[in-house]
Amino acid sequence: MQKLDFENTRHYYYPSGTETPYGGQSSENAAATTTRSYYEEDQPYVEITLDIHDDFVSVHGLKSPDHRGAGSRYEDDSLLRPGRSGRSNWVLKRLASSVSSELKRVASSVSRKPPRPQQARLHRSKSRAELALKGLKFITKTDGVTGWFEVERKFNEITKTSNGLLHRFKFGECIGMKSTEFALALFDALARRENVSGDSINIDELKEFWKQITDQDFDSRLRTFFAMVDKDSDGRLNEGEVREIIALSASANELDNIRKQADEYAALIMEELDPYHYGYIMIENLEILLLQSPIQDVRDGESKNLSKMLSHNLKVPQSRNLGVRFYRWIKYFVFDNWKRVWVMALWIGAMAGLFTWKFMQYRKRSAYQVMGVCVCVAKGAAETLKLNMAMILLPVCRNTITWLRTKTKLGVVVPFDDSLNFHKVIAIGISVGVGIHATSHLACDFPRLIAADEDKYKPMVQYFGPQTKRYMDFVQSVEGVTGIAMVTLMTIAFTLATTWFRRSKLKLPGPLQKITGFNAFWYSHHLFVIVYSLLVVHGYYVYLIKPWYKKTTWMYLMVPVVLYLFERLIRAFRSSVEAVSVLKVAVLPGNVLSLHLSRPNNFRYKSGQYMYLNCRTVSTLEWHPFSITSAPGDDYLSVHIRVLGDWTRQLRSLFSELCKPHLLGGNRLNIASPRHQDNISNYPRILIDGPYGAPAQDYQKFEVVLLVGLGIGATPMISIVKDIINNLKGSGEEGSNRRQSPIHNMVSPPQSPARKSETFRTKRAYFYWVTREQGSFDWFKNVMDEVAETDHNNVIELHNYCTSVYEEGDARSALITMLQSLNQVKNGVDVVSGTRVMSHFARPNWRSVFKKIAVKHPKTRVGVFYCGATGLVKELRHLALDFSHKTSTKFIFHKENF
Repeated sequence: MQKLDFENTRHYYYPSGTETPYGGQSSENAAATTTRSYYEEDQPYVEITLDIHDDFVSVHGLKSPDHRGAGSRYEDDSLLRPGRSGRSNWVLKRLASSVSSELKRVASSVSRKPPRPQQARLHRSKSRAELALKGLKFITKTDGVTGWFEVERKFNEITKTSNGLLHRFKFGECIGMKSTEFALALFDALARRENVSGDSINIDELKEFWKQITDQDFDSRLRTFFAMVDKDSDGRLNEGEVREIIALSASANELDNIRKQADEYAALIMEELDPYHYGYIMIENLEILLLQSPIQDVRDGESKNLSKMLSHNLKVPQSRNLGVRFYRWIKYFVFDNWKRVWVMALWIGAMAGLFTWKFMQYRKRSAYQVMGVCVCVAKGAAETLKLNMAMILLPVCRNTITWLRTKTKLGVVVPFDDSLNFHKVIAIGISVGVGIHATSHLACDFPRLIAADEDKYKPMVQYFGPQTKRYMDFVQSVEGVTGIAMVTLMTIAFTLATTWFRRSKLKLPGPLQKITGFNAFWYSHHLFVIVYSLLVVHGYYVYLIKPWYKKTTWMYLMVPVVLYLFERLIRAFRSSVEAVSVLKVAVLPGNVLSLHLSRPNNFRYKSGQYMYLNCRTVSTLEWHPFSITSAPGDDYLSVHIRVLGDWTRQLRSLFSELCKPHLLGGNRLNIASPRHQDNISNYPRILIDGPYGAPAQDYQKFEVVLLVGLGIGATPMISIVKDIINNLKGSGEEGSNRRQSPIHNMVSPPQSPARKSETFRTKRAYFYWVTREQGSFDWFKNVMDEVAETDHNNVIELHNYCTSVYEEGDARSALITMLQSLNQVKNGVDVVSGTRVMSHFARPNWRSVFKKIAVKHPKTRVGVFYCGATGLVKELRHLALDFSHKTSTKFIFHKENF
């Protein structure tokens, strides 16, 4: 028996075995009695009794207040019988309308087909109250509005010239809603509800609008949202209105693909909420779907048990004693950075030793009597410069470093991941050394030589010749000219290598803008050839040293320069020995170019590594690094190139002209395959150089890995995911020879035939890909689908985040969440990514991510690999250290440099 009691609020009572509007089972022949009581001030009520069966619903009877005790019943058709007048007729008409709506809703509830097996995923993990509390918020923290006072201040600013009236087109700006179209629709809905005519409102009307927008009551927000969709205010939503709000939500969240398919998705919603094809849905139907828990909450939402488990793993809070806290900080710092610490200590110690040695040496020379301590400082700085000018070449010997990190065990003690950072640190050391050396000579030594009396200067004649009184004689000497030239060239190279110039963050007027960007950095860095030539000359004509074997500049430079030249010869030879042909080209959304190249026979690499590309049609000299997105087991090489500069822009334009357009996904992809072309010679020649080592290649050293990619930074992680998939397939039937790990709920993938000599240690991978553009998911759509099809034991856990979509609970993304759940259940495809992997909205809660992994994998070393913009590096590194210190799980952080 089902009883529905309608007053100002609705209450529902469902016995066991009866399906509720929010899911559940219904019996074969469920009968329900529905009673509605209508009150209007002190007017009498009328009680209606309905019989609801699985195949029909009938009006069983009606009781008036005069027959309450007798229980008399009227005929079924009495309720709709014409000719009744007066207040009773008015009451019955109102009841008839309400009963009609309830009949449809309840009949749909009771008679609904049993849920398909996939629909079990839609059952909520949160209570309805929790979902309602979080849902349909029109203003969130991302909008940046703190409250009414901020809105009022903006209103006063905007309406200074409009006599205190706010136009509807300024409504979104005033309340802090960035989605203009959504703000207009919200304004129109509120205006209809408040009977506001015209396109402008005053401060009092805005305040009333604001109260409704920020109302904490879910039902109030639901009515506002319903009014936005219900354009004709008839209390019903037809398919056209649903289509319009879908397109509006898609535009607000920058989801062009969903906007183009609004017709299809509107039909999907109507099919779900209007199974009997009445042609409209009611607010109750919309509420049912809005309060369905998103699938992603079930999939990876943090449970209370997880937090409790983590709390047991946390160590004792920090002591209030400053001495103990400082000691603990030093201990953790050394523990986390011991590789960097010993390398830096060795380097600083070497410089200090060389400086002290030369300083003490020249204190005993006759030059000290003339130039004093200045000559000691200048010579000490010069000795450190020789060391640093030699060492700065070593971190950029890519082949040598790749060989050392791949073929030797030095990676255990040497931080090869920081080679580029060490290169920058040495550059800073050179800058300091040049400053000290040049200042000591120009500001101290030369003036003292000029001012020295004849007796004091006499020992200097053998080094400087007859005493001169002109300062420019020193400057115009070979030593002075070569020194100043080196300083000038190094200043240019160092300046253009800074982030402001290299990434074009500094905006310069007119032609000066050409000195910014990667090309300026690349060409200016090759001034080192001139700098090293001048350095050798400068060292040969060095002051105060005559015997050739004491002129040690060439000794410092010989080994590093020869090694670097040998490296460049290897690169040139390797890239020209075997031609690389273009197998496939794809111009993808988001200004990305995908190239599939033939793989040379001797090209062996690991996932996570990168290679350099050269296209002589674009530039003969320029080589640019790109992560390899194919896996070692693939018979081709692939790269995905994001257009970020002149070279990549020209390369994309070049291949775009050669691509054949195909109508894939609304003509969003252009693909050309030279294999099917007659004239392959028209395609530009691509040269490759590599592979080269990168931090991500060490993922195999960890049983559990956390892979994080931002935008195009997902490229090395995709290669790793592919590699794991290939290893899953390595033994034939996936899972046939699989070993179940006894701990941590991990599955050991079978060993790939391509790696018979290696042990594939990775047993669990978490991949988080965060991107702003919906079209970005097309880059690696096939990889995502392959993981969903192949990885039945959930070795790889994929999480795609689209940051252009407002977070869960925002009214602007409510309809997108509904569509996502419905389409995933019906078609198994995510509406945002177009893959079988469900997408998340907004940005990840990284602390929750680390928390989940720490609880699932205690006493485990987890490799954290990040590639992307530098903004997230600090947060991820901090979390890795924080959870390593407070839990038994040790997170080892690696970041990719580009």
